[in-house]
Amino acid sequence: MTLENGGCYCNGGCDKPDFSELEPVLDEYAKIPGSLITILQRAQDIYGYLSMDAINYISERTGLKPAQIYGVATFYTQFRLSPIGKNLIMLCKGTACHVNGADMIEEAITEELSIGDGETTEDGIFTLNNVACLGCCSLAPVMMIRNKEGDETYGNLTKDSVKSILREIRKREQEVAQ
Repeated sequence: MTLENGGCYCNGGCDKPDFSELEPVLDEYAKIPGSLITILQRAQDIYGYLSMDAINYISERTGLKPAQIYGVATFYTQFRLSPIGKNLIMLCKGTACHVNGADMIEEAITEELSIGDGETTEDGIFTLNNVACLGCCSLAPVMMIRNKEGDETYGNLTKDSVKSILREIRKREQEVAQ
């Protein structure tokens, strides 16, 4: 179960987050040297991001200093230290996409959602992340949208098509919320 409130089951009504879902991971890896990245990946998979509470808890269980863990978490771009939207937009900025208009697609996303790279919409529906390459060069420019249903790849994008895709997703999300 992924929690959007930093790992706390009480929805912010208590002082101590519940990290019970992380326990099996820590039981398996806490004492294995060199396993910090695996622990952080699993924690992020469970909670959606690495909260400072999670970093401190991992510190207690592994014996590593919070600063060491934070250093690893901030060094690797795969780790997030703040919550992301329900739909993570990964916009390819690789060579093929760049040449075929990735900057124009980013501009369209920014116009439609009023967010930039690394930002989340106020309604929590979208987060935009520019990525180095999605490996779909024949579809350039391309973006992938990750959500609880999985990953969906959209290629041969234009400003109009990307705006249409985002509007449709937002409409679906708003219908589900009602």
